[in-house]
Amino acid sequence: QVQLVESGGGLVQAGGSLRLSCAASGRTFSMYPMGWFRQTPGKEREFVAAISWNGGMTIYADSVKGRFTISRDNAKNTVYLQMNTLKPEDTAVYYCATTFQAYGLGTRDPRRYGYWGQGTQVTVSS
Repeated sequence: QVQLVESGGGLVQAGGSLRLSCAASGRTFSMYPMGWFRQTPGKEREFVAAISWNGGMTIYADSVKGRFTISRDNAKNTVYLQMNTLKPEDTAVYYCATTFQAYGLGTRDPRRYGYWGQGTQVTVSS
């Protein structure tokens, strides 16, 4: 059974930084792309960033490009999201996810992700 557990959320002032972590278990982590999404009440889940199975390719939402960095450590079965220069509009619950299919490049499409974590709250105060 695939399990994803996020950590690292919290309250931070605008301009600050946080690093989210997502620990995976239940299958061979290194074979699968990973993604981060976020959601605020009343809105659809929004793509943030994704990384290919081997870490060689990353993609970002325009709203976070240049501020957020996704990375992975396949030896630790963990994916990270380094968030810098945070803005109040980054406030959301952040979810990590992994795709159904192995050896992909990563995708913005949430329908391609078969497993999701429970989420971690990030709150950015102005």
